[in-house]
Amino acid sequence: MILVTAYLIPGFAVNSFMAALVLVLILGLLNILVKPLLVLLTLPINLLTLGLFTLVINAVVLQLAVSLVDGVGSDGFVTTLLASVVMSVLSMVVGIMKR
Repeated sequence: MILVTAYLIPGFAVNSFMAALVLVLILGLLNILVKPLLVLLTLPINLLTLGLFTLVINAVVLQLAVSLVDGVGSDGFVTTLLASVVMSVLSMVVGIMKR
């Protein structure tokens, strides 16, 4: 999904397959360790926005992962937010197709 997202979003770039694998690994670790803390800390605003702030949290985690991995780049937060939305939609489509 990372490579498809890089293909679809102009400002989101992945230089190699190995960089994509490392990004997936780092993203998985951040989703396990950092994301629950961010969700807990932003619970009031998440409730006010009826869960839409979760998209911003996903983008923050993705931006952090992108900053940690060489060979992956993003033009800015808006690009990362769009990449995060595309990855979520792709994940949903793959989940539906598995059924």
